[in-house]
Amino acid sequence: MMDQINGPLNSASRFVIKSAVIVELEIRKLLHDPTELLTRAVQPILWLLVFGEVFTQIRIIPTPGVRYIDFMTPGVLGQSVLFISIFYGIAIIWERDLGIVQRFLTTPTPRTALVAGKALSAGIRGLSQAAIIYLLAVLIGVNLIIDPFSMALVIIFLLMGAAVFATLSLIIACLVRTQERFMGIGQLLTMPLFLASNAIYPISLMPDWLKFIAYGNPLTYLVDALRGLMISGTPSEYGLPFDFAFLAIAMTVLIVIGGRLYARIGQ
Repeated sequence: MMDQINGPLNSASRFVIKSAVIVELEIRKLLHDPTELLTRAVQPILWLLVFGEVFTQIRIIPTPGVRYIDFMTPGVLGQSVLFISIFYGIAIIWERDLGIVQRFLTTPTPRTALVAGKALSAGIRGLSQAAIIYLLAVLIGVNLIIDPFSMALVIIFLLMGAAVFATLSLIIACLVRTQERFMGIGQLLTMPLFLASNAIYPISLMPDWLKFIAYGNPLTYLVDALRGLMISGTPSEYGLPFDFAFLAIAMTVLIVIGGRLYARIGQ
């Protein structure tokens, strides 16, 4: 009986360890070139300081019970995670061209562990965006919830959301052959995912056909969770357990698909 229990536990522990190794490799890359984080911070800063402040003043988008800048801040964080993660697959194509993918594939590491590690690495980059947005939000007077428990949950949801979009990006990278085609598909997906969500306006304002898309969009549930955890007076509309379950299922399915396709990129 104990052997039957220890087998799955050992497999799970090996999966976690090998995924963590991939995360460590990606963190080392990031430490060698931290300027990438600073350049990626420009866009969310502009969204908050320009778009957010202007629309808060003119009050064109109804957000009952909360200022628009407060409503928008978690959406900008979700948007930043999306924009970082959805183009993550271009690094996979670059690694394929350099022969790095082929080296990974010769190791006994499970393909799903390779994919999970790379997906979670995108979350590490997303956490840097969170630090910048939190700091800016405090400076401009956003009504943030600042407590260790809420912030710990924000980190978990950011990692999951980044993993979802990074894995989707990796799947696309496994299916195309050139960086140019990948960039075209990435740009095609980014704005629809962003606009068909609750990031910058409530879903209640959307036409019915767009609502249908928004309810199937992982970004909707990431932003919903962030809004409930970050902003005072804006509870999660769908409930944190549902948001967590939706993102967890999406992440798991995409990692399994990505693991099956990852070997193809080395061919």
